Amino acid sequence: MKLRNITIGIRICLFFLFVGVSANAQQAKDKPNIIFLFADDQCYNTVNALGNKEIKTPNLDKMVEDGATFTHAYNMGAWNGAVCAASRAMINTGRFVWRAYEVDGRQQELVKREEMWGQLMQQAGYTTYMSGKWHVKAKPEQLFNKVVHMRKGMPSDNWKQFKAATKNLKSGEYNPEEYMPFGYNRSSNTEKEDWKPWDKSNGGYWEEGKHFSEILGDDAIDFIDEAKSKDEPFFMYLAFNAPHDPRQSPKEFVDMYPLDQLSVPETFIPEYPYKDKIGCGQTLRDEALAPFPRTEAAVKTHKQEYYAIITHLDQQIGRIMKALEESGKLDNTYIFYTADHGLAMGNHGLLGKQSMYDHSMRAPLFVIGPDVPKNKKFDVDVYLQDIMASTVDLAGIPKPEYIEFNSLMPIVRGEQKKSSYDAIYGCYQINLQRMIRKDGYKLIVYPQAKTVLLYDLEKDPKEMNDISKEKKNSKKVKKLFADLVKLQEEMDDPLDLVKLFPQYINK
Repeated sequence: MKLRNITIGIRICLFFLFVGVSANAQQAKDKPNIIFLFADDQCYNTVNALGNKEIKTPNLDKMVEDGATFTHAYNMGAWNGAVCAASRAMINTGRFVWRAYEVDGRQQELVKREEMWGQLMQQAGYTTYMSGKWHVKAKPEQLFNKVVHMRKGMPSDNWKQFKAATKNLKSGEYNPEEYMPFGYNRSSNTEKEDWKPWDKSNGGYWEEGKHFSEILGDDAIDFIDEAKSKDEPFFMYLAFNAPHDPRQSPKEFVDMYPLDQLSVPETFIPEYPYKDKIGCGQTLRDEALAPFPRTEAAVKTHKQEYYAIITHLDQQIGRIMKALEESGKLDNTYIFYTADHGLAMGNHGLLGKQSMYDHSMRAPLFVIGPDVPKNKKFDVDVYLQDIMASTVDLAGIPKPEYIEFNSLMPIVRGEQKKSSYDAIYGCYQINLQRMIRKDGYKLIVYPQAKTVLLYDLEKDPKEMNDISKEKKNSKKVKKLFADLVKLQEEMDDPLDLVKLFPQYINK
């Protein structure tokens, strides 16, 4: 009798265990699929449907038409020249920039606590896939069920060449013919240049024999093909290197952009006056791609190759979306598209992403999904890392306390009208640049140059006219400076701006 009771008890436990497992499986099955498409170095103004009629982006245009666009999505900045690394650390840990910096060297602790993005999605019942640029300290194999074609950073060794060439360069010394490695200091005199975007012998995007963007397109299609036969939802993290330099693409794409048909940015100047004091001088790799002072012809050459690789990337996006539609999964899938930051590409005399201007901090951000309004523009200020919190929201799990970014979905669904942030904060390195964007104005602070800049973003959206020295704006400068200091405290920012700029503190 006693044995019979034990047997019955075991059967009851097994029954409830089976019911619980079945319920969890059903809950997971009912969740939407999520695809995250991540570009590298793509500025917000490089999409035809958003106003740039020089560039050809038919598939990104379709994403704009089929979903919602956040027109003002920002990266917070970075603690070093590799802005992409900081951006990716933030989006994978959910932490604001300086707290992401704090845990950057000990991400294995986060892995053990299962706090990284991929792990959260697995906990929510997702099969997770990853391919492409990683550039994060934790190993992707620890965070995703399937990983292929992972690259740590740039798609070539020219970073190592540049670093070695400039190792002993003294401040103010500039003789590019002596130390610049192949592919740098490039002008527009193509007759004298051996570097061609389509030359596979230069490696870079061609290192595997096939362009890396095309490889990632293949990977995404393989993932979709594998996932369509499974019941559980999938989460795909697909990180392109494009359009990061070396900006290589097949010749047919470069030929789409004749130099004489390209414009020079309205904000073009030969040399940014504060470049050396803000860390954007001749020894910064991004800025060394073109000669100093800048020329309009050189900017056009880089712009031609930038647009070409974006159009080539756009082609891969089209392949992925077509595969998703043919799989039958599109109607239950959310797609997020963004880049890790923007790129100057000749604006303000700069080329890179290491500045506080919108062209360097601001990226495109699209959301497509079952309940997402079509061809909708949201002009609220957000961070591109809000995508991570949005996927946690869609996965139906409570947002952990350590995730500081906010879901975009309440805005998308019309439940929230305003931004989740009172202001947008920006930084570059511990002591070089700070920024606050608030109430239609932007204040930029350069500690080493002992300078502040103020822009009226409504009257001057391209940030061309510094109005900080106008007497009527003195109160505005002090108010924004005080708000920036307050943000610094909230961010655990290590820079003491109050000590450096006491004149802007109300006593």
